[in-house]
Amino acid sequence: MNESSPGFDRLGQQISFMVEVDKLKEVFRQTKLINSGRQENDAEHSWHLCLTVILLAEHANSSDLDVLHVLKMVILHDLVEIDAGDTFAYDEAGMVDQHERESVAADRIFGILPADQAAQFRGIWDEFEAQETPEAKFALACDRFQPMLLNVMTNGASWKEHGITHDRVVARNQRIENGSTTMWGRMSTMLDDAVAAGIVAPAPRAK
Repeated sequence: MNESSPGFDRLGQQISFMVEVDKLKEVFRQTKLINSGRQENDAEHSWHLCLTVILLAEHANSSDLDVLHVLKMVILHDLVEIDAGDTFAYDEAGMVDQHERESVAADRIFGILPADQAAQFRGIWDEFEAQETPEAKFALACDRFQPMLLNVMTNGASWKEHGITHDRVVARNQRIENGSTTMWGRMSTMLDDAVAAGIVAPAPRAK
């Protein structure tokens, strides 16, 4: 242990976790920021996602949603990308082992914490992955809604860059409806308008 080490007591472990997760600020996503056009980093995404949850919770399918629990879920679920990296939403090859890579990362990163918090945080991460509770479904709805909104507002920047068509956007994101039919209805309309405006390419015609 060097002089700057926070130590191995409970507070020391928590501080070590804080230092480790600062790395999230350097994990970049394919989504572009609305004003500057640069890539969004994961920490910025997490902040915007938390705000989205607070702002749109009234549109959740569940009338008794535990908003605080959803906030914990969305602030924790991307921390694994410190090790596993950000898997592009339309990278089919990268998704094959995504859960396995991220599960290993969850073991290491949450394992920095005291045992009780490590178990709690890992349980919240697993809940998001399982997509069985109303809170997990709404967390996913917001997690899909936010980057779609950024894509629409940047004239489809990352969709165009990777040749993503309307049908692929719908197939990837229609699970928003499981958490909020209202949010998916609005986004479906925005996607139709985006096709008409040339922001996202229509589905290729069958040969």
